[in-house]
Amino acid sequence: MKLSVPLLAGSLILALAGCNDPAAEQAKRDAAAAAESAKEAMHSAADATRDAASQAAEATRNAAAESQQALDNAADATSEAARDATVSAKQAAADATAAGADAAQKVADHAHEVANDARDEADQAKH
Repeated sequence: MKLSVPLLAGSLILALAGCNDPAAEQAKRDAAAAAESAKEAMHSAADATRDAASQAAEATRNAAAESQQALDNAADATSEAARDATVSAKQAAADATAAGADAAQKVADHAHEVANDARDEADQAKH
């Protein structure tokens, strides 16, 4: 289409160039004007296509930047959650250790009481 309209108009101009009557002259001018209009329309269409492509590229770049920001935010949130989980796990381990120590102390206290009771009974049995 790009080449055919100017080529067709040029052929029409050359064909009409052989005629010398006033109608032929007017037809040549009309054909030349039509060819010029077709050329301008072609340039306008090319400009519009370039503008549309530029806008599409800009929209794509913006979408990519927004996607990257969303990925960065997700990575930050994941990292923070991992840090929180680590702190919670350490606290749970410390709590478990403390609970274990408390239980061991209670067992030791009970064993001490049993030993004292046994000593007291042994002392009473001697007398």
